[in-house]
Amino acid sequence: MTMADIRSLHDAVADLIHDGDTVAMEGFTHLIPYAAAHEVIRQGITDLTLVRMTPDVIYDQLIGAGLVRKLVFSWGGNPGVGSLHRFRDAVENGWPRPLELDEHSHAGMANRYVAGASKLPFAVLRGYRGSDIPTRTDTISTVTCPFTGEELAAVAALNPDVTVIHAQQADRAGNVQLWGLTGVQKEAALAARRVLVTVEEIVEELEPRPGGIVLPTWVIDAVSVVPGGAHPSYASGYSVRDNAFYQAWDPIARNRDAFTRWIEENVRTRTGRTEKAGAR
Repeated sequence: MTMADIRSLHDAVADLIHDGDTVAMEGFTHLIPYAAAHEVIRQGITDLTLVRMTPDVIYDQLIGAGLVRKLVFSWGGNPGVGSLHRFRDAVENGWPRPLELDEHSHAGMANRYVAGASKLPFAVLRGYRGSDIPTRTDTISTVTCPFTGEELAAVAALNPDVTVIHAQQADRAGNVQLWGLTGVQKEAALAARRVLVTVEEIVEELEPRPGGIVLPTWVIDAVSVVPGGAHPSYASGYSVRDNAFYQAWDPIARNRDAFTRWIEENVRTRTGRTEKAGAR
């Protein structure tokens, strides 16, 4: 049985994420892997297809940095604040490069991950009726139920080259535990060909937590210890959400020069976690 390697974030990203990969960075409000995304920016890994149910500021930064060719998603915005201005600029103006879109519903995206994790070619659901989304993507079709004759939506499985998540703990064998507000991290990890997990800390033994999810070492390729690696989102039991960051991000992201300066000063020339959004 293969065990996950515990290694530096720089080395894990360099080894697991390559130009042209399809990369899922999942986490819903909580446990969003910002530190890993910033390492991708520092290493200049490009031509990426990014997958995420709720692309927010983490993908605004990657898109604005010019590393993204395509986005597969179901909702995009700066939570509680407004639009993602680097995302909008790429779609509307092709800056810094054109961005291809594959849009789905939340249910469709979740089912695509489940199909990928189950090693099935597609998933079936009741959805998309009355929507024009199926006319704008080749990853949605229909199937007829062989038992009832009902026509149902079918969505193609998602199997990212790499899934990246943040979690609270790993043990020395590379088993990972996350708890609190979780989304589709488990399914995204099981669907991927390679998995990178950043964690708050290494512990001798994982203590069972109410509602906790344990990902066994054999589904993970690398674990990197990055305390605060979810900032400005949070890790339950370790940090709180930096709401001021999300508010400060809006004027920075609205302006190309301000964004470029912020990325250069706070990501490309730093090796630690994200600084305050208003930092200069």
